[in-house]
Amino acid sequence: MDFIKNKKYLLKGKLNREILILAVPNIITNLSVPLLGMADFALMGHLKTHSTIYVGAIALGTTIFNVLYMSFGFLRMGTSGFTSQAYGANNQKELGLALQRSLAVALIFAFLLIILQYPIQWISFHILDGTEEVKSLARQYFYIRIFAAPATLSLYSFYGWFLGMQNAKTPMFIAILVNIVNIGLNFFFVYAIKMNSNGVALASVFAQYSGLLLAIWFLHKKYPIHSTIYSVKYILKKSAIKEFFKVNGDIFIRTLLLILTLSFFTSQSAKMGNNILAVNTLLFQFFFFFSYFADGFAFAGEALTGKAIGAKNPILLKETIGKLFIWGFGIALLTTLLYWWFLPVFMKIMTNNKILQSLSSHYFIWVILLPVTSIAAFIWDGVYIGVTASKPMRNTMIIASLFVFLPVFYLTYPVLGNNALWLALVLFMISRGLGLALLSKKHIYINN
Repeated sequence: MDFIKNKKYLLKGKLNREILILAVPNIITNLSVPLLGMADFALMGHLKTHSTIYVGAIALGTTIFNVLYMSFGFLRMGTSGFTSQAYGANNQKELGLALQRSLAVALIFAFLLIILQYPIQWISFHILDGTEEVKSLARQYFYIRIFAAPATLSLYSFYGWFLGMQNAKTPMFIAILVNIVNIGLNFFFVYAIKMNSNGVALASVFAQYSGLLLAIWFLHKKYPIHSTIYSVKYILKKSAIKEFFKVNGDIFIRTLLLILTLSFFTSQSAKMGNNILAVNTLLFQFFFFFSYFADGFAFAGEALTGKAIGAKNPILLKETIGKLFIWGFGIALLTTLLYWWFLPVFMKIMTNNKILQSLSSHYFIWVILLPVTSIAAFIWDGVYIGVTASKPMRNTMIIASLFVFLPVFYLTYPVLGNNALWLALVLFMISRGLGLALLSKKHIYINN
């Protein structure tokens, strides 16, 4: 009877609708992030005096926070996995505890960032290059924006929890509010009060806390049963905390290796000269653009596969993964065709520098290949997060970064030059997707 019921559920197309209901808001949320960054840089770029200095200060400051906050991405991913499984199992108490444990960890780490802000900035500005004037302004930016850490990391927990509750619209609304408040305050602080780059930092602080307040309001409004605060002994239950850090520790290592790989890509581009750095940076934006769409379906995978695991429904799990890959490869193929036809046009929009336009054409093939060669890694990441199988994610990333990406680059660079860097990136993504696929029978389809 369960099999027949599941088949009816799937044949009605309800599963496809659920995937889209989760994926589309996540895509909108993802796309809002670069739009806000563009607004910050545009404001500084249109200042009448010293615009380049302020743009540089924001660039250095945001680089530091991007690395910091990407490192804590496990708060969203881990929370999503635990919550979706509790949702599938209809375990109301564990649903509330999943959020509160994540928030407790987020606040502890946030306050540690504030306490350790001086050594963090010292290390950061010794690694990053820039003139003393730019670094001085970037430090001011850093010392202001660091106080948004409690709100920013707490929002990671809320985003993961809402997604685990099969709710992608609420994070979208929160992200939209954060962007509106941020952009509005940017204009006020920069133009009305003349705070320049410091104003952009302060606007970010207020925007993050406004988002946190909205998240708390949504929690009380939509999920009043989960607003009850549990005692510390339940929140910090030894076995639950051990499992939380086991899963999230693996995700942290996986994320750190991803950051280091992408940073290596940028640093090696810089060593090849300013033109190669500019071309690779511009071309990489097309991969980022695709990733916003791919992550939308990966996030949907987190919620839906976690729910299927929690409900102990292997048929639904298998069908969910199958449909996620159909949607994912469909989006990847469309993106590849779009790049195949229009990439030269897009590059002319990105830059009017004829040298960069001409040089970039030598590397178009890699950008065209990346969507179809990387989509499996995106989708499998979402699936593994949903079932909280973090160890194979970590191990696959170790192999892909240390035993595929780096050897391929160093072995082929003398012959291929910059093409070696792109080849290494493509094989890095393929090896991640292939590795996770090979491990899926053991770690994902465990109930079949």
